[in-house]
Amino acid sequence: MQDVPYRFEATDHAAEVRARFDGLEAGEESGETVAVAGRVMLTRGHGRLAFLVLRDRTGDIQLFARDGSTPDYAVAADLPIGTVLGARGEVLKTKKGELSISLDGWEVLARPQRSFPDKWHGLTDPDTRYRQRYVDLWVTPEARDTMLLRSRLLSLTRRWLEERGFIEVETPVFHPLPGGALARPFTTHHNALDVDLYLRVAPELYLKRLIVGGLERVFEIGRVFRNEGLSPRHQPEFTMLELYQAYGDYHDAMELTEELVAHLAAELCGSTVLTYGDRELDLTPPWRRATMFELLEEHAGLTVDLDTPVEDLRRLAVERDIPIEDGWGPGKLIVELYEKTTEAELWDPVFVCDHPREVSPLARDHRSTPGLVERFEPIVAGRELGNAFSELTDPVDQRERFEAQAAQRAAGDDEAMTVDEDYLRALEYGLPPTAGLGIGIDRLVMLLADVATIRDVTLFPTLRPEHVARADEVETGAAGDTASGSHDAGGEA
Repeated sequence: MQDVPYRFEATDHAAEVRARFDGLEAGEESGETVAVAGRVMLTRGHGRLAFLVLRDRTGDIQLFARDGSTPDYAVAADLPIGTVLGARGEVLKTKKGELSISLDGWEVLARPQRSFPDKWHGLTDPDTRYRQRYVDLWVTPEARDTMLLRSRLLSLTRRWLEERGFIEVETPVFHPLPGGALARPFTTHHNALDVDLYLRVAPELYLKRLIVGGLERVFEIGRVFRNEGLSPRHQPEFTMLELYQAYGDYHDAMELTEELVAHLAAELCGSTVLTYGDRELDLTPPWRRATMFELLEEHAGLTVDLDTPVEDLRRLAVERDIPIEDGWGPGKLIVELYEKTTEAELWDPVFVCDHPREVSPLARDHRSTPGLVERFEPIVAGRELGNAFSELTDPVDQRERFEAQAAQRAAGDDEAMTVDEDYLRALEYGLPPTAGLGIGIDRLVMLLADVATIRDVTLFPTLRPEHVARADEVETGAAGDTASGSHDAGGEA
C-alpha cells in the first residue's frame, strides 16, 4: 500500500498564483504562503538549488527548492517526473524574473510506477496518445485545450438554447426498434423481459413524441451508437445535439444553425472568421442556401435531376467508381454522385437543401417540388455538420415510408428502418408543423478546435484491443514506447 496522505488542502491553482503575483519584481518576495498540487513535469538542479515545474489543470508553476531550507532537499530535488505533489511555500520571483514558490513543505500524493514522459519528449505515438489519454492530457497541452473547448461548447450550447425557450430532455438509449436514422444498430438483450433491444442510432422519434405531447421546443445532447466503420470522421459512439421546434420549418432550422455555430465560434475562438487547416473559414451568417442539383452542376459539371433516366445516372456513377446496387432509384444515385464529387469541395458554409424523397423517410414533402423533401445538411470545410428537416407530420405518409424501409430491410439493407407502430400512433394524435435539427457535436468541436480527426476530440475513442503489460513487466522507457497497438488502430482511412 502506498504511503501517501488521504487528502491535501490546496489553496490555489497555478493560474491563480500567476494572476495574483505576476506584478512582483525580479528578486522580490511576496511574504504570502500558498499551497498547490499537481504533477512534477520537469526537474533541474544547480548545485544547492533545484527547480521543479508543477502542472495542474490550469497550467504550470515553478517550485524553487534550496538545500538547507527545503525539507528533505535531496529527495525533493530528485523526484521522478510524473510524481503528484502537494507543495507549500512563499511566492517570489527569482532573480531571473521567474514566478516561483519557494518550497518549504511538500508531500508526495501519488508515486508513478511507470516511466512518465517529460515535457521535451511527450507522447509521439498517436496510438499511445489515444489509448493512454490519462497521460496524454498531462504532456500534450493541445489535447487538454481541445477537451476544455469541448466542455465549454456544450455548456454554451445549452445556455443558448435555453435562452430561446428550449428545454433539455432525456430519452431512452435502449430502443425496442431501430429508427430515427439510416444506420446499422448495435443489438443487446434484456434478460428480465427476454427481449432484444437496440442502442439508439438517434433520439429523433422520441423527441418528436414530446412535441406531440406539447413541450414545443426540446433538445437533447447525448450519445448515439452506430455499428459502422471507423474513419477520421466516424466513431461507433458519438455525441449528437438534436432539437425540435413546433410551428417551424426547415428555414427556421437554418437560421438557428448558422446563429448557433456563429455564436460558438465567437465565444470559443474570438471571431466568426477562423482558420481551419491553414485556410480561412468565415462562419458569419447568413450562410449560402443551395440545392444539391445546383452544387452538382457547379462543382462536378453534372446537370441532373429526378427526371434524368436511371440508366444515365448509373453510367455516371460507374464512370466515377461509385459502387451501386440494384433497386436504387434516381434520388439515391444523385445523392451518391453528390457525395463522391461535390461535398468535399464545399469549403464555405452552405446549406445543401431539398434532398430526394427516396433517401429521406422522415422529412416532409417539398411544398413546391414533387419528389423532393424539405431537408438540408449544413456543410462546412467539406464536411457534413448535421441534418435537418421540415418534419413529416402525416401518419399515413409516414406509414408508407416505414413500410418501404421495412421492405428494404427484409431485402438485406441492415441500415433501413422498421415500422414503429407507437410512433405512428403518436402522429395520429397530431404532430404540428415542426422543424428538426441534428448536429454532430464531435465534428463541430473538430471544426472550432482546428483538428483533423474525431479521435482528437474524443477522450476515449474506440480502438482495436491491445495487450496491456503490467507495470513490473514494462522495461524502463518513456510511456510513449510501451503501447503495443498499431498506428492505424483507430481504423483511419
